[in-house]
Amino acid sequence: MHRKLIAILRGVRPDEVVPIGSALVAAGITDIEVPLNSPDPFVSIQALAVELKGQGRFGAGTVLRVAEIDQLVAAKGDFVVSPNCNTDVIRATKSAGLGSYPGVFSPTECFAALEAGADALKIFPAGMMGPSGLAAIRAVLPPGTDVYAVGGAGPENFAEWAKASVDGFGLGSSLYKPGFSAEEVGKRAAESVAAYDAHLT
Repeated sequence: MHRKLIAILRGVRPDEVVPIGSALVAAGITDIEVPLNSPDPFVSIQALAVELKGQGRFGAGTVLRVAEIDQLVAAKGDFVVSPNCNTDVIRATKSAGLGSYPGVFSPTECFAALEAGADALKIFPAGMMGPSGLAAIRAVLPPGTDVYAVGGAGPENFAEWAKASVDGFGLGSSLYKPGFSAEEVGKRAAESVAAYDAHLT
């Protein structure tokens, strides 16, 4: 079962990323993002892609420039997540055959991202929009548009977001902070998976 949950490992180091990634996959979260403002992010992404090949999808977050996509391809990454709606980045991502998850907040950004080829929309920061804001935007989005809530979403409020028709979540500090052990991350991941399964499956 593929859950629409993306683990955001901001600040993770290459020497710890594989045990943490393994714990996430074992708990049921198989999409793992390493933000580019982490130490040696492409080294971490390649380590995940090689050591956990076939067990999940591994991508780069905080992607702001087209040039970074070539580095991700070289690192065997699968998808691109951005905090913003840069249509050049979205088009380059799709041209490279990768998944595209741009950050959006307004209807204008949502439609620009979809027109450029985005696979899903990342509402960011979701805490500022809230479920009611998503419900309003959902009324005008094309049917079948995947929407992820990122920034302010966690297992404690999955139910509220589910009522607003969210499809998935990007989980950062509720799952991982620098210094967390693989065991701690796995425990938190299991709690998020249980909440997701309860409200979105």
